Amino acid sequence: MSGGRKNMADQTLNTRTLPDLWKRLDKAWAVVVLIPLAVLIFDAPMFQPVVSTAAKAFGGTVPIILFAITAVAYVKATGAENLIAKAFTGNPVRMIIMAALLGGLSPFCSCEVIPFIAALLAVGAPLAAVMAFWLASPLMDPAMFFVTSGELGLAFAIGKTVAAVGLGMLGGFATLAFAKSAVFADPLREKPQIGGCCGVKEPFQSTPVWAFWREAERRVAFRESFIDNALFLAKWLMIAYLFEALMIEYETTQYVAQFLGGESVFTIVLAALVGMPAYLNGYMAVGLMGGLVEQGMNPGAAMSFVIAGGVSSIPAAVAVWALVKPRVFAAYLGFALTGAILAGIAWSMVA
Repeated sequence: MSGGRKNMADQTLNTRTLPDLWKRLDKAWAVVVLIPLAVLIFDAPMFQPVVSTAAKAFGGTVPIILFAITAVAYVKATGAENLIAKAFTGNPVRMIIMAALLGGLSPFCSCEVIPFIAALLAVGAPLAAVMAFWLASPLMDPAMFFVTSGELGLAFAIGKTVAAVGLGMLGGFATLAFAKSAVFADPLREKPQIGGCCGVKEPFQSTPVWAFWREAERRVAFRESFIDNALFLAKWLMIAYLFEALMIEYETTQYVAQFLGGESVFTIVLAALVGMPAYLNGYMAVGLMGGLVEQGMNPGAAMSFVIAGGVSSIPAAVAVWALVKPRVFAAYLGFALTGAILAGIAWSMVA
């Protein structure tokens, strides 16, 4: 009888534990393990070429990753993030321009934007400036710039930065122009869901301390930011390079490149439409786009894909959805699609 009770207890424990373990499991790291494992099981001769190609690509980005995460950790530890808040005071036009510029250069991840923007909206920051920051912020940050530069070239990284700022201004000025319309009137949800998905911590509230190493708390902030970003970049870039390696070794990149390799505006529009629902992570997309552009993908389509997808990716979209009403969210997506197509057309003309 006691044995039966023990078995029942074990089953109950397993029932409660497995879902909990699944929730705690980092799905991205699981994919990093499962891709090579699947190749080994189903096509063992391809295991070595796939892993070798992915490892070589990842190894080439390590110096860039180290520089990027060090730069971001320095910004976090010094408290330089507080300088961003100054963009949301003063003349509306100046606010939009500064918000777009800082959004395209800030080290915020999509999750960290949520409490920051919520606080700004709560104290009455204009929606136009917030929209400019919101649109530009998911597209570029110091880490993204260096990773993009290493994979797609410095020119593409600069072009994407300009596109991010331009998209922010497009959305900001459009919101300002139609501020009194039904779309943007009373934009906030009654109970905004303020939170995050990446361990959001409030930035230091004092004046930036550039020699951060003199304070223990700031040294801890530097170390935590460095480790968190290192793990974040590592797992997503590993996934990207594993998928890229699969496409290269199985010779599928040419078909995708041909699909988005035309020079017409339709190709750029199609890339934006595909990018919006298909995008998983900006760093993963950079690796994939690098391989596809080398195989002949239209550079303008690549730019359109990363711009549209970056703004509509789940973390970025959730940040907006959590705070504003659906009609404002729809405008946000509309700005993203329009800006992505314009950026793709412009880049195809200069690339």
